[in-house]
Amino acid sequence: MTVGTQPDVTVIIGAYEAMPYLVECLASVEAQTIDPARLEVIAVDDGSTDGTGECLEEFAARAPMPVTVIRQENSGGPSGPRNVGLGKAAGRYVFFLDADDRLGPEALERMVAMADENGTDVVLGRVEGINRTPPKSMWGKTLPRTDVFSSNIKFTLSAQKMFRRALLERHGMRFDESLFTGEDALFTLEAYLRADGVSVLADYTCYYLVGRDDGKHVTKTGSYTLRFDSARALMALIEEMVPAGDKRDILMVRPFLITLLPQFGPKFLKDSEEVRRHKLELAKPLMDAHWTPGVARRLRVHERLRLHLVAHQRPELLLDVLEFMKAKKEPEARLEKRGTQVYLAYPHFRSKTAGIPDDIYLAEPREARAVPGYRAAAANTFLRRAVRKVRRTLRARNFKAAA
Repeated sequence: MTVGTQPDVTVIIGAYEAMPYLVECLASVEAQTIDPARLEVIAVDDGSTDGTGECLEEFAARAPMPVTVIRQENSGGPSGPRNVGLGKAAGRYVFFLDADDRLGPEALERMVAMADENGTDVVLGRVEGINRTPPKSMWGKTLPRTDVFSSNIKFTLSAQKMFRRALLERHGMRFDESLFTGEDALFTLEAYLRADGVSVLADYTCYYLVGRDDGKHVTKTGSYTLRFDSARALMALIEEMVPAGDKRDILMVRPFLITLLPQFGPKFLKDSEEVRRHKLELAKPLMDAHWTPGVARRLRVHERLRLHLVAHQRPELLLDVLEFMKAKKEPEARLEKRGTQVYLAYPHFRSKTAGIPDDIYLAEPREARAVPGYRAAAANTFLRRAVRKVRRTLRARNFKAAA
């Protein structure tokens, strides 16, 4: 890189006990088709004892692009090293590369071109998994310019994206070092919300997400309380940045579905009574503050039912639903109103003692379409009428409350 010229992209690698995976990670950086003069690497060894730091220094000595290696005491999580790298970055864009993973050869060249051509602030490159299962729903097609509300990008909030550095600096964005899981989700969602456009590069695999044989992934380890910390932070960010209404509900689906709901899945059956009580206690303020009909109707019936029971602190009913699901039973589909409504009769459907509202079991059109005899067009008309009725009722209530 010529003195005084700004690199196009800074690759930030936070590394902790990353051997031997780091070797292929660095090889994938060295193999990038982008001109090395347009690239810089900042690698932070976060107190490793397995030769990670030495491997990084050997790479810096031979690499065709400028490489800065920083060695520090262990910080306890990925946020610290990423923030250190961000503080040193000079590129127009930054890309966060985990030391276990690797890049496709043309990844950086294609992503920089995508951002430059479309003037977008964040670029998502297609991800494939090696011994890991990555998110898939956002890779249907390449989108030169989109946003978090009109695409599925909210379901990939990991940090392995390319971000325009000016966006991050303008808003003083850094990773939250108080979070030990989900810190990347908070950072990435804020970037999506603040971005002047997001690009999705779906026709080339830019990133390979590698599953470690030793299972040492931060996302796989740690106390369940960390998941609630992550959900709380993400929900608070959404509440702060997005006004109440459909757009907020669309985003709230993500922390409810991906972060919170797994705590009330099969593992809940194995939890002790004490842990179950604690999980419900942790969930209660989140449900009270953020669980709305708009979020609920965007979920499948079994998801909505479980979260409804969490919201109402009904663990005994929740356990029945989980046992039903564990047995791989299929709920009876009941068609009503001339086929325009489909109820999925999971446990306690229309039980007077349980008292769960019917609409919790009502399948939305995308789920109902799988049921023979469902009349989609008529159902859509019915649902539109029902939504209008609910809105009129809410407006009337608000008017009375204000009077």
